[in-house]
Amino acid sequence: MHTVAPVLASRPYRTPGSLVIEIDGVTKLYKMGTEIIHALRGIALKIHRNEYLAIMGPSGSGKSTLMNMLGCLDTPTAGHYEFNGKSVAHMEDDELAEIRNKEIGFVFQTFNLLPRSTALHNVELPLIYAGIPRQERLERAREALESVGLGGRMSHKPNELSGGQRQRVAIARALVNRPSIILADEPTGNLDSKTGVEIMDVFEQLYARGNTLIVVTHEEDIAQHARRIVRLRDGLIESDVRAGA
Repeated sequence: MHTVAPVLASRPYRTPGSLVIEIDGVTKLYKMGTEIIHALRGIALKIHRNEYLAIMGPSGSGKSTLMNMLGCLDTPTAGHYEFNGKSVAHMEDDELAEIRNKEIGFVFQTFNLLPRSTALHNVELPLIYAGIPRQERLERAREALESVGLGGRMSHKPNELSGGQRQRVAIARALVNRPSIILADEPTGNLDSKTGVEIMDVFEQLYARGNTLIVVTHEEDIAQHARRIVRLRDGLIESDVRAGA
């Protein structure tokens, strides 16, 4: 278990910027044979730039479904979803893919790195998909790796890096497209306690630089690093608490 961070109310909170995500009345239904599963039941949520938000909830609460919705990995059955002022609820797959690549930086607990590629190439990948010229790609990838403390590990492959270093590469890859939000799913789930604390320190630095962070976690102490915690239960928002509230 990771070291427990100070309680939410004691952590400094910065006034957020303009609205980046707005969902209203969002529902998600799944068919399991003859049964209808109500994963989300009319969720309403606003997320502004420069927020540091944690989403929590027990198994079956809908947090994974909400994460997929926010990350444009899935679309709602009903309801309204705007990302940077654009309605995405009924976008086609190619439009959703463009938002995912340009506007959202993903960080997963399994790192999802190419094992035979260097750290630099792994970080460079989103820029290749975005059609960025090679020299600019390399400069931005180097800058992203330096920003997470891996300036001296650019030529290393994943099997030559520790778990914490691999996650830093994944964070650098999430940053390289200068996205509107960084969406992290259990970012310390595969790390030991000490390394988990180090990764949360990296997120703290990203927040201090003005990045918008959404962390999905089941661990209370990880959520306490955020400045706002949204708790889900049975497909509904049970509570939404900001630092100092």
